[in-house]
Amino acid sequence: MIEMKEVYKTYPNGVTAANGINVFIDQGEFVYVVGPSGAGKSTFIKMMYREEKPTKGTITVNNINLSKLKNSKVPLLRRNIGMVFQDFKLLETLTVYENVAFAMEVVEEQPNVIKKRVMETLELVGLKHKARMLPTELSGGEQQRVAIARSIVNSPKVVIADEPTGNLDPETSWGIMKIFEEINLRGTTVVMATHNKDIVNNLTHRVIAIESGKIVRDEQKGGYGYES
Repeated sequence: MIEMKEVYKTYPNGVTAANGINVFIDQGEFVYVVGPSGAGKSTFIKMMYREEKPTKGTITVNNINLSKLKNSKVPLLRRNIGMVFQDFKLLETLTVYENVAFAMEVVEEQPNVIKKRVMETLELVGLKHKARMLPTELSGGEQQRVAIARSIVNSPKVVIADEPTGNLDPETSWGIMKIFEEINLRGTTVVMATHNKDIVNNLTHRVIAIESGKIVRDEQKGGYGYES
């Protein structure tokens, strides 16, 4: 599913964000990526969807070698990867329905298929009744639910989330995590970078801890392991 072999990433300013990373994430796993600020978590996540390219090493996602992937082929790669961010990245002039449908329109899906799938996905995230509303009319938690719906509407094999509860209050965060748990139960691989100690310690999954660009801990049903 996702494999990194001897991956290094050094930025032009000399900062090394990945320092010999070797990791394999299997189909259907749920993985937390944890570590102190500046440890290299975001770079680790971004390399999985080719937002960043490694300086050295091999990254394979869905049997595609990202190191050799042409820039023109990156959109094709991302059709099978759902991405969820801390700041939602919704299109404010589009309704909830249109924001989610947009992800299917760009891959030229049939209109009747789009309508059915979008409404099913909005029902999954509990927002079917707000399909005609604009993002500005929603709470932060609801906006994140829309972002999640958009990320999964094309039934990707993997969902990559970078601090998806970072801007949300604790109660809302638990609601968002229930959706990720449901997505994972349906067979989708979930890789989530997070600083949320309570979530990692209570909804236990595999934990990969990164410090100074290196994986220092990789354990099934692990704990957060840092003071938050």
